[in-house]
Amino acid sequence: MTGQSAGAPTRRPTRQQLAVAAALGQTEDFVSAQQLHARLRGDGNPIGLATVYRCLAALAAVGRLDVLRTDDGEAVYRQCSTDHHHHLVCRICGRTVEVAGPTVESWAESVAREHGFRDVRHTIEIVGTCATC
Repeated sequence: MTGQSAGAPTRRPTRQQLAVAAALGQTEDFVSAQQLHARLRGDGNPIGLATVYRCLAALAAVGRLDVLRTDDGEAVYRQCSTDHHHHLVCRICGRTVEVAGPTVESWAESVAREHGFRDVRHTIEIVGTCATC
């Protein structure tokens, strides 16, 4: 094959994806797609809600966002560090703290090995009430 690479072509992010990523970068809190959409519209961006959902799904799929489910089952999103981590989440105010969990990592690897699983991933959110609430 001349002039072509064997891998899939890399696509440039769309204007909408850049706007969603920028808006997420301006908050430390987890936000819903509806909250993010309202923020973008309030800033004069004519993006549609369905487009916000697609952008969030695409960013989450490539590991650029963390996604949590609220007690109501709603997905909320936040840009997080790229290192593997877990979350402590306040059920009242939503404050979230990233935490490392080396003991959890060891346990997950051990359980996976014991049952013949490989290529295992996990997500842990510890939900409680923060000191302020």
